[in-house]
Amino acid sequence: MSAPKESHEGLSSLQIIFLVIAGFLLLVAFGAGFSKSTPTDGDASADERIAPVAAVEVTAVAANAGKRSGEELYNAACASCHASGAMGAPKTHDKAAWASRLGGNLKALVASGIKGKGAMPPKGGAADATEEELTRAVAFMMK
Repeated sequence: MSAPKESHEGLSSLQIIFLVIAGFLLLVAFGAGFSKSTPTDGDASADERIAPVAAVEVTAVAANAGKRSGEELYNAACASCHASGAMGAPKTHDKAAWASRLGGNLKALVASGIKGKGAMPPKGGAADATEEELTRAVAFMMK
């Protein structure tokens, strides 16, 4: 296939094709916006066209939040690391490991648990846990 011959007197056939395509694209791009009417305040069809497809409602409060025993919260959130000592977590009921943590001060340990420490996320990952529940869970692990 040979390239189109250029004429020094006018536009080549390739240039003409390019201009025709570019003109068509401009007409489509700009003409589409001008051909439609602008919706008025009372135009219900415009509201339907731009309405959200779905809505998400998140409610993440446990039904028994604040009422769990230390053992219940431990089993739900803490055991996955503290039962095995994963990632340096003090093992449950290991008195020596817990005594070395902040001198065994229960309030300080709970405050540390609320903020998160090392690999442990805040509240040990139990975002709905109350301070009272966390105190019970830490006391359960320390005994």
